[in-house]
Amino acid sequence: MNEGASAEPSKSGRWQGRGLAALAGAAAALSMPPFGLWPVLFPAMAVVCGLVALAPDRRSAAWLAWFAGAGWFAVAMHWIVQPFFVDPVRHGWMAPFAIVLLSGGLALFWALSGWIAARLCVPGAGRALAFAGLLTLAEAARGSVFSGLPWALPGHGLIGTEALALSTLGGALGLTLLVMVPAALAVWLYLSRRRILSALPLVAAVAICLVPWAGSAPAPLAPLVRIIQINAPQHLKWEPEMIPVFFDRGLSLTAADGTPDLVVWPETSLPTLLRSSDEARARIAEAARGAEVLIGGQRYAGLEPRNMLAHLDAEGAVVQVYDKHHLVPFGEYMPLRGLADDLGLAGLAQQLSGGYRPGAGPALMDMGALGRAFPMICYEAIFPRYLRQVERPDWMVQVTNDAWFGSFAMPYQHLALARLRAAEQGLPLLRSANTGISAVIDARGQVLASLTMDVDGVIDVPLPAALPPTTYARFGDLPALILAIFVTCAGIALHRRHSSH
Repeated sequence: MNEGASAEPSKSGRWQGRGLAALAGAAAALSMPPFGLWPVLFPAMAVVCGLVALAPDRRSAAWLAWFAGAGWFAVAMHWIVQPFFVDPVRHGWMAPFAIVLLSGGLALFWALSGWIAARLCVPGAGRALAFAGLLTLAEAARGSVFSGLPWALPGHGLIGTEALALSTLGGALGLTLLVMVPAALAVWLYLSRRRILSALPLVAAVAICLVPWAGSAPAPLAPLVRIIQINAPQHLKWEPEMIPVFFDRGLSLTAADGTPDLVVWPETSLPTLLRSSDEARARIAEAARGAEVLIGGQRYAGLEPRNMLAHLDAEGAVVQVYDKHHLVPFGEYMPLRGLADDLGLAGLAQQLSGGYRPGAGPALMDMGALGRAFPMICYEAIFPRYLRQVERPDWMVQVTNDAWFGSFAMPYQHLALARLRAAEQGLPLLRSANTGISAVIDARGQVLASLTMDVDGVIDVPLPAALPPTTYARFGDLPALILAIFVTCAGIALHRRHSSH
């Protein structure tokens, strides 16, 4: 087909195109953990770009992009149904609605990209390139609007490759451009009747992902850190008779052989509210044998319930507390709280009446000789912007409870995003997860040690050292956003060039 040519499809042809778009989006999502089929990402996204590029009008382009996005999110984030099966009698009926609403809602960002690309460019290669830039900008917006959900960006499919090291330049949006631009260039070559060459951008992108870009990690520091993984299944975690069982397990892991300087417990591991935890903290201090402890728990700040991380000294006294500030909607709190209370609705993960309230915001924890830590609770680690709101720390720590989401996909994706945070910032990250995957990640984003899913155990590793601030640490998403705008403008210029001939 010639550049700029497009025929009005029949009704059956429209649905065939939409089905192909959904299939391509779903295939591209196989790049995400636990599948890890990242080479599929490039040709699949080329198909999506090609379909949008040849759509006859704005509405058709938007629908094709929406179906591609719906396929992508339905596969990449299928784990969203898992929390509803922790208590299937009460919540199981909600699962189909959750996956449909989530995948369909997030796909609207893709649809908007397709619509704008078709608004700016006639069918052809210029539109493909404009769509690549616009989709990257839309994914940036998705990470911010409505509290933000920067999960399952196309670039996240490359975290398991050598291209992870390039996140030091442009973060997740830079990796997304690394996916979308070669896909659009392949479409350009194909539509320009250079079909033999159309595979070259995709081959080049694959090659980039195979080149070892990362340098060597700095030598570890002297302090020894211990990460414990308690492995409390979610359906048992808050049963009254099981709470002491899991707490005793945590104490045994804390007291394992060795002399760590710091012990990190998972999210909500403290068996009582912080204000009534004197006995529990004394037992933790006894088990830690002089080590300091970071432990997740719950507390009231005045009348407000909080999901928090407490720093305990060698005697078990509370040195400082960090309150989670970015809560999970529908999990830790219900939007429109007043209406939700009237209807008797509660967040799936909330344990205190009325749901959690957010803390003051990002903060640092002064760990004395251990340096300054940047604490993150659960999915706060998927937001890169919060680190830029504080002074640069020496290391990061994430405590989480991924037991809500099963053992198949979400914990592996969550670990991958933690690796991305470490690599793009050049900072090590300590990760304690209730049922897994607990890990120690160095400043290049490489996992130095980890525990598998659904086991209890400990990791003892010297505290990794930080690298100098990366380009991403200094400028954030700005370079990638500028490049995405440039790619969009290049697509418009290409469209105008062909339109004038």
